[in-house]
Amino acid sequence: MSTKELNNNIEAILFLKGEPVSIEELVKILDSTREEVEQGLLELEHALMERGVRLIRKEHTVMLATSPESSKYTNELIKREFNADLTRSSLEVLAIIVYKGPIKRSGIDYIRGVNSAYTLRNLIIRGLVERITDPKDSRSYIYKPSMQLFQYLGIGKLKDLPDFNSFNEKMETFISEQEKAQEIKTEENEPGNP
Repeated sequence: MSTKELNNNIEAILFLKGEPVSIEELVKILDSTREEVEQGLLELEHALMERGVRLIRKEHTVMLATSPESSKYTNELIKREFNADLTRSSLEVLAIIVYKGPIKRSGIDYIRGVNSAYTLRNLIIRGLVERITDPKDSRSYIYKPSMQLFQYLGIGKLKDLPDFNSFNEKMETFISEQEKAQEIKTEENEPGNP
C-alpha cells in the first residue's frame, strides 16, 4: 500500500469510527507496521492543520475532532441539537440501547444497518446514554442507559419499561433472522454455488 493510500485509509477509518481508535487497532486493520501507521498519522495531522478537522491524540489512541477555530459554529449546532426534540434515529438508537444494552456500537450499527456514531454522540451529550470501556475488550466501548434517562422516564429499573420482555424477545428474533439472511447471502455468493 502506498503512503498516500495508507494516509487516506487512516483518515477514512477515523472518520467512520467517530470515536477513539488505538494505534494498535489501526496497525491490525491496515496490515501495516506501527512505524508506517505513526508516519501516516504525522502526515495526516499536518495535512489537517488548515482544515476544519484535527487529529487528536491521547495516550495510544487517536481520533478526528473539529478544529478550535470552528468552535463558534460547532457549539451552536450542538446547542440546537441538544435543545431540539429527539430525532427518529435518536429514538431508534435509544430503544436499542435500552432494550438490548449494554451493547457495542457495532451491534447498534448492525441492527440499524447504518453508522450510529453521530447519533450516539448526541445521546451522550444529552446525558441519556453512558459510554463505558468494554470489560471484555479495553480497546472498545459499550453503551448503556444513563441514570438520567431512568429519572426522565420515571423508572427504577429496565424491567419497569412497558413490554420489556416481549420487546426483548422480538429484538432477539429480528437479529437472529438478519444473521440467517446474511449467512444465506454469503453462501449464495461463494464460488461454486449456482
